Amino acid sequence: MTKQQDYTTEKDAMLQHYKTQREARQRQRQLDARRKLRLFALLAITVGVVVLFLALRGCVGQISPAEAQNGTTQNASAQTALPDAPISVGNVQFKAGYTAEPTADTATIAADAITSSYAIVIDPATNTIIAQKDAQTTISPASMTKILTVLVAAEQIAKNENLSLDDTFTITREITDYSYRNKCSAAGFLDEETVTVRDLFYGTVLPSGADASLGLATYVAGSHEAFVELMNQKLEALGLADTAHFTNAVGLYDELHYCTPYDMAMILKAALENDFCREVLSAHTYVTSQTTQHPEGITLSNWFLRRIEDKDSGGTVLAAKTGFVNQSGNCAASYAISNSGKPYICVTANSFHSWRCIYDHVALYSTYGK
Repeated sequence: MTKQQDYTTEKDAMLQHYKTQREARQRQRQLDARRKLRLFALLAITVGVVVLFLALRGCVGQISPAEAQNGTTQNASAQTALPDAPISVGNVQFKAGYTAEPTADTATIAADAITSSYAIVIDPATNTIIAQKDAQTTISPASMTKILTVLVAAEQIAKNENLSLDDTFTITREITDYSYRNKCSAAGFLDEETVTVRDLFYGTVLPSGADASLGLATYVAGSHEAFVELMNQKLEALGLADTAHFTNAVGLYDELHYCTPYDMAMILKAALENDFCREVLSAHTYVTSQTTQHPEGITLSNWFLRRIEDKDSGGTVLAAKTGFVNQSGNCAASYAISNSGKPYICVTANSFHSWRCIYDHVALYSTYGK
């Protein structure tokens, strides 16, 4: 065999080798493509099965009226969500949630039964409306606002390890000027007086002190404005933002500062479910810490509770917060336990006198409490 023939034979062998390799690579690519196709198909089938399972699962537990009446549905309790557990509030249980519904037994409060233009009585154990009088009317909440102030402050302190009831806060000239300029009620703290955060809570509720509530707002959020944002976020969380909006932590009148008596009942319910807020709202008197300006502290009183405690309301009024601006009249939100042990929340607005507001609550509890 000549050299030329050897070269030709070797070249043919190399070409055949490359051809064989190329064909092998093509077959491998085809195999890989088929594997990917099967994988995608399997994935699509899996997704379809999951979607179908979820769709069928959503249908399970939806009981027809006939099934519900005849009891033919199996494992219904396993297929339907359990209701939220009741919330312990002292010695009673509140139903979870912040929506109260009227029932066939809900009473309409007669126009001449009370002096307040607006009122509502709810049963927080069942979240039902017991009686109402224009309770969905927009009102100025005045100092009932401070119920939300202490609730938001208490929740913020509880979840922030850098905040504490035992911390101190120094009252500023800006705070006292705000209170004086707007003719607000005050706890009596003075410029540059250093008080405890706990004192600010009691000063906000018992004497309805604007100095205390502004101090509390500033301590918690850094500024009054930032704290008001937290208040409105809480209204959103409670499901009340469609009918309630606040512009200050004090309760000053503002066209954009409003809620309904129903809203305020839900706010009070939420505050009562907070142990510390309930403690503050239930205090008849409190003495603030000793300071240089007040060596013996300041004695604070919740006059609504002190005035109603000897009235025959058919039970015991345990907590309350009042309010007044010209646009709201005398208003109050209170919580009572009837002689039979049932809890009630009552909110009234637009009475012509603070004493008449108290007697309205007495009348409503004694009439509708059981």
